[in-house]
Amino acid sequence: MAEFVVAKIDEVPPGTGKVIFAGDKALALFNINGNFYAIDNTCPHRGGPLGEGDLNDKMVTCPLHGWEFEIDTGNSPTGAAVSTYKVTVDQNTKDVKVEI
Repeated sequence: MAEFVVAKIDEVPPGTGKVIFAGDKALALFNINGNFYAIDNTCPHRGGPLGEGDLNDKMVTCPLHGWEFEIDTGNSPTGAAVSTYKVTVDQNTKDVKVEI
């Protein structure tokens, strides 16, 4: 496993998501009230960028075809799932780090 600095805290305001890269892997990073979550960025349905999807509480909707995923578990009501990743925040440096 490797840990990557992927953003600064203020680059992902609460209630938003962002496409980030950990090494060469595209991930979707979300901030829910100061808690950060990371999942695979690619929707398994049609490859939509989940980091650009609409966020409602802990559910992100794929911008291409509307599949939804829980950002804390990676699960979808459709039965599909995406991988989740451990996220840590360094309050001193304001770095958001993802372990893959």
